[in-house]
Amino acid sequence: MHDTILVPTDGSDASLAAVDEALAIAGPQNATVHFLHVVDVGTEMSAAASGQIAQELSDTLEQQADEALDEAVSRAEGAGVDYERVILEGTPDSAIVDYVEENDVDLVAIGATGRSGLAEKLLGSTTDRVVRSVEVPVLLARA
Repeated sequence: MHDTILVPTDGSDASLAAVDEALAIAGPQNATVHFLHVVDVGTEMSAAASGQIAQELSDTLEQQADEALDEAVSRAEGAGVDYERVILEGTPDSAIVDYVEENDVDLVAIGATGRSGLAEKLLGSTTDRVVRSVEVPVLLARA
């Protein structure tokens, strides 16, 4: 039985598949699904260091976070599942692992790949690090 399910989402097809899997599990168990988007501070810092306009990038990253979470929330509301919506800044895998530990998460549903551009059959690097680092069950979803 799961009470708290975490779905890290970046809006990719695989993360949306994880949203759907989590909602299918959460509904019958009356679990709460936590949708988490991590704004990668490494991306922001790289842009600032290369002379790009940091504020524009920050706005774009916030917009991507909102879009990814809006879609997840819409699906949860359609399914009648309780949810939390969270945006954090940090290194994605570290933020996800910390969130699991700090919020008594008992299942992580995560896309097998994200927006990193890796081939579909390979595990994404963030996903791989999360799977190796958390001590709760992890459900891998493919698009």
